[in-house]
Amino acid sequence: MFKKILIANRGEIALRIHRAAKELGVKTVVVYSKADEQSLPVLLADESICIGPPPSKESYLNIRNILSAAIVTGAEAIHPGYGFLAENDEFAQKCEEHNLVFIGPTPEQIRLIGDKASARQLAKEANVPLTPGSDALASLEDAQQTAEKIGYPIILKASAGGGGRGMRIVHEPEALERNLRNAQEEARAAFGNPEMYMEKFLEEPRHVEIQVFGDGKGTVVHFYDRDCSIQRRYQKLLEEAPSTLDNDLRAEIAKSAVRLAKHVNYRGAGTCEFLVDREGKFYFSEMNTRIQVEHPVTERVTRFDLVKEQFRVAAGDGLSVKQKDIRPEGHAIEVRINAEDPDHDFRPSAGVITDIHWPGGPGIRVDSHAYSGYRIPPNYDSLIAKIIAWAPNRELAIARMKRALEETIIEGVKTTIPFHLKVLDNAFYKRGAVYTNFIEKRMLNDHDN
Repeated sequence: MFKKILIANRGEIALRIHRAAKELGVKTVVVYSKADEQSLPVLLADESICIGPPPSKESYLNIRNILSAAIVTGAEAIHPGYGFLAENDEFAQKCEEHNLVFIGPTPEQIRLIGDKASARQLAKEANVPLTPGSDALASLEDAQQTAEKIGYPIILKASAGGGGRGMRIVHEPEALERNLRNAQEEARAAFGNPEMYMEKFLEEPRHVEIQVFGDGKGTVVHFYDRDCSIQRRYQKLLEEAPSTLDNDLRAEIAKSAVRLAKHVNYRGAGTCEFLVDREGKFYFSEMNTRIQVEHPVTERVTRFDLVKEQFRVAAGDGLSVKQKDIRPEGHAIEVRINAEDPDHDFRPSAGVITDIHWPGGPGIRVDSHAYSGYRIPPNYDSLIAKIIAWAPNRELAIARMKRALEETIIEGVKTTIPFHLKVLDNAFYKRGAVYTNFIEKRMLNDHDN
């Protein structure tokens, strides 16, 4: 096992990684921007080092400064968390070149799977179901011909994308050129790569994902499924494990995810995302080559620490578990508490938290870097905390989450807690009728509730 690692991230995930490291007896170095000087991960780390001013490109995306921090502090490995450089193959390659272990997949795996178009090709080779779609689009004419072939509506996606950026739904031919141009520009700005591909747009799917883990030597296990269908503008708001799908269907989706991961001899934690239509057919969407924001619901139902498992695999110790040992129990729900005003189109609400009280009691977990007096900087995403509720069944998990949210006090900034309480009270949500358009169809139109 490593003696010291560097955490190349911020916020709750930096704190989550620090805690796992400390329990393994590993010292931590946390890098930070000037905006995060008083953040909890920085205050708790064994060492901390400033890598630049608040803008991400000058700090958390500054590969040179992060590598320099690792070298000067004597770190042996770097954990990228999620976001920022977590799925950047150049960063992973630079780590290797500087004799630093990248706690994640190989640079080549990130390059192949991180590119959505090549990931589709790999899925095809692994006999994983795909929505009708294209490889990378070569031109407007190529896009027009492909759209006519697969039929409208279609969805344009950035090959190097994620988080909903560079995505456009197109319902008619006349709108294709404009949407393709706008998506390319958004992708260029967000990822430095304007390349696009196209898929058939499924009108009302579920978003179901499988947590996989590979040792890089041919062995891959899965930690079952999560349902992440409740989204707003492609950003997940609430996740749960397991999904409410039929058990046989869940098993088939998991088998497909493992086939894909084995096909590329995957190393570390990864998530295969699928869309499931109303007829129960499922289609591969993409694979994220990192730990996910929503990993705690999987940890709670399987009783395994996925971040510690990342450390073990990266250190060369291999997987600590066999597939037969992973048996999910009960139901877990996670809500993302963001500093946003849901009554005003989820407008960001940066500022100082004047008072805070987290919930407790049986089955409740809180992952947060926030504390009373903490200033939420306007430079990054607005995530304050993740609250996770576990119970023996879904009905009880919903009741427990509702109780936890009602206990939570966060003053000084607006939060999404009132919105989540409305979701939990929604009749469609209670019976598991959740699709990716749930917010628009069931929450924004009160007469449907």
